[in-house]
Amino acid sequence: MAQIVGGGRPVNDAERRVIAHLRDNAPDDWLLLHNIEVPRGADLFEVDVVVLTGHSLIVIDVKGARGRFEVVGTRWFPQHREAFGSPVAKLRGTARALKGLLIDEHRELERLYVDNVVVLTAPGAVLVDPGGRDARHVTTIPGLIGMLSDVSRVRHGCSRDAGPYRTAILEALNGTVRRSTAPPRFGNWEVEEQLGGDSRVTEYRAVNATAPTSETVLLRVYRADPMAEQQRRVAEQRRIANAYQSLAKIPPHPCVVRSRDFFAIDDESRFVLVLDDVHGQALHLHLTGRPLSTDAKLDVLEDMLAGLAHVHANNVIHRALTPACVLVADNGHAMLTGFDYAKPGPRKHTVANELPNILDVHYVSPECRARPDRMSPASDVYSAGVIAFQLLTGELPVPGADAEPGAGGVSPEVMDLVRRMRDPTPAKRPDAASALVELHEARHAEPREREGTLRRLRDALRLRSPLRRTPRD
Repeated sequence: MAQIVGGGRPVNDAERRVIAHLRDNAPDDWLLLHNIEVPRGADLFEVDVVVLTGHSLIVIDVKGARGRFEVVGTRWFPQHREAFGSPVAKLRGTARALKGLLIDEHRELERLYVDNVVVLTAPGAVLVDPGGRDARHVTTIPGLIGMLSDVSRVRHGCSRDAGPYRTAILEALNGTVRRSTAPPRFGNWEVEEQLGGDSRVTEYRAVNATAPTSETVLLRVYRADPMAEQQRRVAEQRRIANAYQSLAKIPPHPCVVRSRDFFAIDDESRFVLVLDDVHGQALHLHLTGRPLSTDAKLDVLEDMLAGLAHVHANNVIHRALTPACVLVADNGHAMLTGFDYAKPGPRKHTVANELPNILDVHYVSPECRARPDRMSPASDVYSAGVIAFQLLTGELPVPGADAEPGAGGVSPEVMDLVRRMRDPTPAKRPDAASALVELHEARHAEPREREGTLRRLRDALRLRSPLRRTPRD
């Protein structure tokens, strides 16, 4: 087992796999540094891994890209993508710069051989190099330790025993290189802040690296296993892509979070969903820590129903609606999010089999608790009714209770609507658009105004526009 002696934070799973492979399988006397920066003049060169073996110091660049790469001159030509400069040529320059820095620190390191190796980590990745110039510096994870152990790679005139220079090498590295401080980057999005996550997905706030003063976005970065067998990998990628496919069917609406992009990193170990950045908090945080006024609560409910009506009008079912899926912005405006398990209309595959693992039974309609595949717009309305009850009363509804508590400042008409949204019979629940009309009417309209209000609200829904709240006297 090799020893890791320092470094920064790996930025992707391909780097993590290479580091872990070397740590767990390389000889005990090898030393590893990873994710460091090598200065050269005014520039800094990022290095993924540096390995000190018994005979040389080796600079490693990790590439997670899939497919076939053909070498023509100093460029690599991947399938179906634009060509790019040879990473071997670039790494060769970095190795020369590193050796120059080491010699500046300790003159005797002139005899140390500094090698360079590019590792292709994706299954099936292959390099086609008719000239052979790059191929001798490129390997895969299974061939990595064999290549690094090959003493014949040491050039004539350099020592084949790095042992006598070990202390000088470590002192020189310590004095010249530094831990990489570059923030993680996904495509053209540079991370500003990690917001949270779990073993499956991590959320970040990010900015466009080309226009760093532009507005921020939210990144949901999903982990995948690129080493899995084909059938499992396809199923995993379908599940990950589900949120984007669902949101892509929904035209822009102020009460539904908007997706901007969806892409995989090169080795398909992670997939990135780019969403509008809603500066605020999930509704469940307001339930436990930061209470809202009665009017603010009703505003949130209107926005939630407006978003849900728009989603249903475009043949999408949310299927996992909870207070964590309602984002409340700093200005009090609410938006629906959390479409990872939504159903975007008919399709040949399903992710419904994943629902039992993630659903919160408190928000699942009775007809769907044993059969999540039966979820419908009516079951979404039931979930919204539970959220509404919890928001207005401060507690979850008790099934079968003879009487339900009222809520201070909330009219009986509103509480009756919330009750009917949770009716055990799906056909007796109002749809989201009707519930929105009733809620707005109960809040704002005098009896003589109701006919005009209903007409205006239906027009607003038909135009997919947000409701314009009328000021109170």
